[in-house]
Order: sequence, then structure tokens, then C-alpha cells
Amino acid sequence: MKPPLRLVTCGSVDDGKSTLIGRLLLQSNQLLDDQLESIKKASARFGTQGSSVDLALALDGLQAEREQGITIDVAYRSITTAARRLTVADTPGHEQYTRNMATAASTAQLALILIDSRNGVMVQTRRHSRIAAMLGVRHVVLAINKMDLIAWGRTRYEQIVDEYRTFAAPLNFASAHAIPLSALTGDNVTSTSPRAGWYQGPALLEYLETVDVEDARPPGAFHLPVQYVNRPNPEFRGFCGRVASGEIHRGDVVTVSPGGMETRVKSIVVYGGQAARAVEGESVTLTLDREVDVSRGDVISSAGGSAHPADQFQAQVIWLNEQPLVPGRSYLLKIHANVTNATITAIKHRVDIDTGAHIAAKSLNVNEIAVVNVSLNRRVLIDSYGTNRQLGAFILIDRMTNATVGAGVIDFVLRRADNIHWQALSIDKGSRAQLKGQSPVCIWLTGLSGAGKSTIADLLEKRLHAEGYHTYLMDGDNVRHGLNRDLGFVEADRTENIRRVAEVARLMVDAGLIVIVALISPYRTDRQLARSLFGEGEFLEVYVDASVDECAARDPKGLYAKARRGELKNFTGIDSRYEPPLAPAVHLATTVSSPIDCVDKLMGLVVGRHENKLR
Repeated sequence: MKPPLRLVTCGSVDDGKSTLIGRLLLQSNQLLDDQLESIKKASARFGTQGSSVDLALALDGLQAEREQGITIDVAYRSITTAARRLTVADTPGHEQYTRNMATAASTAQLALILIDSRNGVMVQTRRHSRIAAMLGVRHVVLAINKMDLIAWGRTRYEQIVDEYRTFAAPLNFASAHAIPLSALTGDNVTSTSPRAGWYQGPALLEYLETVDVEDARPPGAFHLPVQYVNRPNPEFRGFCGRVASGEIHRGDVVTVSPGGMETRVKSIVVYGGQAARAVEGESVTLTLDREVDVSRGDVISSAGGSAHPADQFQAQVIWLNEQPLVPGRSYLLKIHANVTNATITAIKHRVDIDTGAHIAAKSLNVNEIAVVNVSLNRRVLIDSYGTNRQLGAFILIDRMTNATVGAGVIDFVLRRADNIHWQALSIDKGSRAQLKGQSPVCIWLTGLSGAGKSTIADLLEKRLHAEGYHTYLMDGDNVRHGLNRDLGFVEADRTENIRRVAEVARLMVDAGLIVIVALISPYRTDRQLARSLFGEGEFLEVYVDASVDECAARDPKGLYAKARRGELKNFTGIDSRYEPPLAPAVHLATTVSSPIDCVDKLMGLVVGRHENKLR
């Protein structure tokens, strides 16, 4: 029997993916009598094939799937024949569920791409093919479905195959085999059909039973991402995880990354006892011959191999969120068992789904693919995805909602920072603050234009200066005359505006100053990025609160009137959103409090904090 085969179905909506897998299950005798009876009953209620059995219902198990006749979730089915065991992932064709297709493709060896013979190659066909190639799927079966609806026309079949192969040539699949078939009638699914006498190749199941998808690459170095530290008693400390690559033997020398500590494997614990070795794919617990600091997210490795600790890399990313990806914005990045802070520092180019052309882009919208540079806040053991899938694949997580917003694969590590290290300085922030006799802090005022931020900030600095404090005020309009004069007001530029101001404010706090920032800063995620640059208690978010109508009534610069006439684009509160703070340190309602009252409230907080620090 050949090794098992993992495959993912791809294609556009209604190309027949679920029906094809249902037909494979039926004709290979994988459906039990009670399962088939259940499908027949469901067909009477939800079926789309009249009085016939709707085999798609063997996969579409969710109520919403059956009611709408679509696939939403990923359904996995196993098909075992005399020649091979197949694990099939049936994925949705709708663009909004692209993330589900990407999840299934990440573990697949072969992509079964369906095309409706009447429609030909569609946008989703191309998108799913690019995602499959990006995620390391090396083999493709092109199933030209619904051939019965075009009278098994050979010319049309060959047109579709030629078009797809022209499109897919740059994707460098190792193999791409085309089969004409009808999932509904079963022709060319498990046995060849006389209706396509001009086709001389195997039926689909026969091809899947015989296709060679073995990875020809030599085995890599041993890597075990640590998922859990097991300490049931003082005598045992084990490091649990799944072997990402290579193999390890009892007594072998290993290194723990990113720290670089060297030790030996004392024992390899598996289910039911101990083993002399562990190989790729096995879940094991390692014990080491001496006490070393190993935590979840670290990686235990043998000598050699291409993986190294790094904090910058180039990657291919597919964006999965309705809110766009914006360079400079902070996300959580999960790679193997490690979660760290990450920033997309640059979008090098977006990839055109149809042509593969490289297109300049400042942001990335949902389901778009791009090549980006990523920066982490600390070094993590990583590798290129082509060398090691576990050490080279990651997801991006929204810091505010914990939703998965992107998925990516690493192309290569960027070594640009390898020769740059933090220089130890004799005078630190504490020394500078002590000389000034104050506790440094960043007071970040956020709110709509016209809410009163600049007025309050100016009065606050006057009061602090009069009482002998060392301050600096960064006003949103003023920084756009110099530091940020090259930035506009689209979302990507707003994010970069906030990032630059926050970095400068951090340096000023390090200099021992009380820094006041008056900036609309409309997005919570960007304000969270600013907060993350400061130490505990060094960042005070102040919400200067006034409604859009109140701000428009004040309209000190005439901006709301211009925005409402359409003369000013991307204006916060009119055609660009503002996300109020959820838990600000101070909430100033300027419709009921005067600027003087607001400053009094802030002075009490700043001075009280200063006195507490000096005690």
C-alpha cells in the first residue's frame, strides 16, 4: 500500500466539490447503510437534485450549509481503498470563507481543483491555486466537472486545461493532471467512462491511488518546538512537543533556542514508555541531562540545519480580515508554539490574483496576497517555509479582538539587524528624570477634531511649566509640518503618523520629560501600539470626548464644513471612522467641562503620580 495522501478540494462556488467527494465515498463503498439513509432523508428536505440523492449532503453537515446549499466549514473525510488511504478536506468556495480553505491547504500534499466546464477558470480557481502554491502544495489534479452538461465536448475541455496550465505555469507545481468527469453521474470518478472515449487517462480515484507525492528533499535537522513543560514532581522535568523535522536519539547533543544553551537528551518519553529515538511527526517528551531554562515557545534542536533565531523576515501573507492590513500596525504573531508582538514594516508588493503581477500597495484588503517584511519584538527560531513547514508558517492575530486576521509563510530571514546591538549607556532614564526632579510620562490625548485636545494640551503644558516641570508638547498638526509632512490621511498613513509620533515620544520619555501628545489617533490598534512602547505606568491615554455634531458646531478650522461638502476626504467622523478608547486613564467630556476644569483633572493625576514616585 502506498503512503497516505492528504488532499484539499479547491474551486469556485457550485463547482461540485462536495458532490464529488460524496460520489467518491459512495462508489468506493465508504458510506454505511444508515449514513446513506440519513443522506436520503436530508435530500428530501434540503436536496438540490430533485428526487435523486444529493451526495453533497454527505459533507455539508451544518444547518446553514444544507439550507443554502453551500459549504461553509471544512469537512474532513477518510477514504480507504486496497491501494491507499486518502484524507480529503472539502473546503468552501465562497470568497468570504477563504481562511477555511487556507487552513486545509496548509497540511495538504495535493490540491483537487474543480472547474465547472460551463464557466471555465474563475477568480476563485486562481485564488485557491495561488494559496495552495504559497502553502507548499506541490501536486494538482484539475477535475473538469459537469462534462455531461456540455455533452462531453473535448474542445471545451482542452480550452480549459490550456488556460489553467498557462495561468499555473509560474506557480511551479510538481505535477498537474487533468481529468474530465461528472460528479453527479459518477463518470470518470472511480472508473473510466465510455462517454469520454477520447480521454485515455485514469479515473480520478485510480489516479489518487497511484500519484507519487513523496517529498524528495533530504531529512532536515531535528527541531522540537516546546508546547508544554511537564513538571509533575521535583524529580521530573520534561519538554513536550511534536517533532517538526529530523530525528533525535537518546544521548544526542541538542541546543535550546533562542538562548543557545547546549545539553544532551537524557530520555525520550512516548505514550506507553520510553523510546531510543523520535522522528518527524511524533509527539514526545524529552528530558535533558542538566538543568537549563526551557519555556513554551522555545525550540530544542540538533546541530546544523538552516533554522536560526531572528526577529525580521520576508514572508508571503494572505489577509483574512475586513479591516485592511496596514504597515506599522502591531499584531500578535503565532509561529509554532511561540506568540510574540509583530509589525508589518513594509508591503513590498501585492500579487495580482489573475496574472501574478507585482502591484505597489500601501495596504492589503481581505483575501489579497502580498509579499511583506515582518519585524518581531524579540528573536524567535524560524526557518523558510520551503525548508520547514512548522518553523516557517505563522498566523497574525488582532491584539484587540484576538481574531485571526492573516496567515503567512516565511520566504527568508532578513539579516539586516544581525550586526546591530543595543549599546549600553552610562546615563539611563532614571538618572535623567532624577536630575529634573520628576517622573517622566506620556500623556496621550485622543479625540475628534474640534473636541478640545490642542486647547487642553496647551493649557496643561503652561501649568506644568509654571510649576517647574520639564515638558514637551507634540501637536498633531505641528508634526505634519516636519516629521510627518510626507504622510496623507488614508488609513496606512494615519497608522504611520501615530507610529512615528509614538517612537519620538518614547525617546522623550527616556530623556526624562513629561510628553503631551495631542493627536486624533482614531484607531484603537494604533493607540495600543503606542502604549506598548512605554513601560508600566508611563503611558496615560486621555479621551477628549465630544460628539461629531458638537465638534462640527464648533468647527474652529472650518474642516467639518469642507468634509460635508465633499471637499475634504478621509476626515475622521465624516467619512473615516473613530474608535473611542474602551478604558482610558482619563475621560474628559468637553461638552460639560471647561478646558480649565479638564486641566485641573489632569494636573491632579500627573502631580499625584509624581509625588507617589518620589516617595
